[in-house]
Amino acid sequence: MELHLKLFKRTLLGLSQEMRIKELPYRVRPREKMEIQGVKALTDEELLAVFLRVGVKGQSAVDLGRTLLEEHGGLMALGGLGLTQLTCHRGLGIAKAAQLVACFELAARVAREKMVLRRLDCPRAVYDIFFPQIGHLRYESLRIALIDTRLRVTRSVVLTEGGLNETVAHPRDILHPVVLHKAYGFVLIHNHPSGDPAPSDADRELTGQVARAADLLGVDFLDHLIVGRPADTHHGYFSFREAGLLNGTASSEDTASSRR
Repeated sequence: MELHLKLFKRTLLGLSQEMRIKELPYRVRPREKMEIQGVKALTDEELLAVFLRVGVKGQSAVDLGRTLLEEHGGLMALGGLGLTQLTCHRGLGIAKAAQLVACFELAARVAREKMVLRRLDCPRAVYDIFFPQIGHLRYESLRIALIDTRLRVTRSVVLTEGGLNETVAHPRDILHPVVLHKAYGFVLIHNHPSGDPAPSDADRELTGQVARAADLLGVDFLDHLIVGRPADTHHGYFSFREAGLLNGTASSEDTASSRR
C-alpha cells in the first residue's frame, strides 16, 4: 500500500510540473512561441526547456533551464559537460542528460561542416569557427587548421590538450599533419581558459619556432590565433598576424604596445 502511494505521488508530481508550462499564456510557452514567432525568438532557457520538457518540484522546465545556465556560466560551459557531470544536477536524470549531450554534439557537428565552407581570410573568421569549439574549455587545447589555396579548411586536428595554463608541443609535431596531408598552409589555434587572449612568452617562443620551421618547409603559416572570451579591453582573441608578431620575436612590452 505504501509503495502504491509513493508511485501515485510521483505521478502527481510529474503531472504538476507539466501543468506549470501549460498554465503559461499560450504565446509564451516555449513550443508554442517557437511555432508562432520562430525558433530565433526563444531565449536560451526556453530552448533548453524544449529539450527538458518537464521540470522538477518547484521549477518549471524553463526555470530548470535558467538554473543550468546560471550555475554553469552559459551555453558554452554547459555544452562542455559530459553525461556524468550533467546527471549530478538536480532534475537531470540519464534521459534528459543524454538529450542535452546529443543536442550539443549535433551543434558541434554542424559547426564543423560549416567550417569547410568558410574562407579563413581574417582572424575574425578563425575566431568565429573555433570559439564554439574551444572557448568554453577549462584547459588549454592546441589545434591546427589545414588550409588549401582558396583559404578553406580541409582538416582540423587536435595537437595537444594540457592543463589549466599551458599545452606542450614541438614544432615537428605541429607540422606533421601539414606535411602528411600536403596542405598549402595552416593556422594554429589555442585557447586561454582564463579568457584573456594576451600571448605569454611561451606562446611567442612557440610561434617563432613554428614560423621558422614552416619557412624551411615552404608552407604558408597564416596565423596563430589565441582564443579567449570577449571583454571591454579586447575582442576575445589575439592574432599574431594582425599584431605583426608572426615571427614571435617581440617582447612582452612590444606586444602590449601593439594592442593599444
